[in-house]
Amino acid sequence: MSEPIENKTLSVDEEVLIRRCQRGDLEAMELLIVRYQDRLYNTILKICTNPDDAAELTQETFVKVIEKIGTFKGKSSFYTWLYRVGVNLTLTFCKRRQRLVMQSIDVPFSKEMNGAGAQLAAYLSCREKADPAVLAQNREVQEILMHMLGRLEDDHRTVLVLRDMEGLSYDEIARILEVELGTVKSRISRARTTLKELLETVLA
Repeated sequence: MSEPIENKTLSVDEEVLIRRCQRGDLEAMELLIVRYQDRLYNTILKICTNPDDAAELTQETFVKVIEKIGTFKGKSSFYTWLYRVGVNLTLTFCKRRQRLVMQSIDVPFSKEMNGAGAQLAAYLSCREKADPAVLAQNREVQEILMHMLGRLEDDHRTVLVLRDMEGLSYDEIARILEVELGTVKSRISRARTTLKELLETVLA
């Protein structure tokens, strides 16, 4: 009996998988897709805010990655290269669509949601003392955060998703977006400030 694909992804070395993909091995391609599809989809969804669009963009990303796998030289990690393709496709899509489907920030929050909002505000104000992993487990905090992310500019929302929700380093984000490190830091700073201001309007 053959081993389930999900188990194989845990045991097969990624470099071997990539070399197999570059030789046209269809099973290796499927293994790479299974390994990264959920994480990539969730990242794209946070940027484009629409599940159907995110699914299509994720599929399009893997199509392009498989087409270009022969050009991958290993100068960056595979997921950085994969994210570069996916994020750039998503940003292009957002610009082409011209506007995002956003929720209104005027929707009133329940008392419980206000408590979650206060927790998120504390995190934004004092990042070094807050654990983003703990916040990620709070459903109400995540609902507010996704609600507010939809109000940010595409570039600002993207860097926040990659840094604060995906936990990527500044260097990794710079490579993914193909911008200077200083640009990444500046965008993140402005995005956090804007997010905090939006949150304050809800909690006021």
